Amino acid sequence: MSPHPNSQPYYLKAGPVATRLNSFIGWLARRGVSLQGSAELSVVGRKSGQLQRVPVNPHTHQDTQYLVSARGHSQWVRNMRAAGGGELRVGREVRTFTAAEIPDDLEKVRVLRTYLERWGWEVNGYFKGATATSTDDELLAAAPDHPVFQITVQK
Repeated sequence: MSPHPNSQPYYLKAGPVATRLNSFIGWLARRGVSLQGSAELSVVGRKSGQLQRVPVNPHTHQDTQYLVSARGHSQWVRNMRAAGGGELRVGREVRTFTAAEIPDDLEKVRVLRTYLERWGWEVNGYFKGATATSTDDELLAAAPDHPVFQITVQK
């Protein structure tokens, strides 16, 4: 069930400059250059069956890896829900993983807080005023707008 029963789920579409920048960051990741931990996510499209590629900032919280969608319920999020996993690439290193979306609870709040501590300089604008220093209640209110997936890398 959607966390937004009477409206469209939150999604902040990238503008032309951000789209070009994301393409460049993905291009760098495919060539082995990770900007502060970035990687290129590949996930099978739920309608097209084609691989969708997008740069992401994998996040580690208490020795567990996560993918956070700062922009909201994007296409990669919808595809991840359908596919249940994907690949993270930096150069020739490809990590295949399974993914499970985590619920909007205090564990998600803790993940979002540490994500914002690490990546807030880049993504705070997408969180409608919530930051790493926000209260648990403020982050819990923001949680439905920012899907988080726990990923398990296949060995």
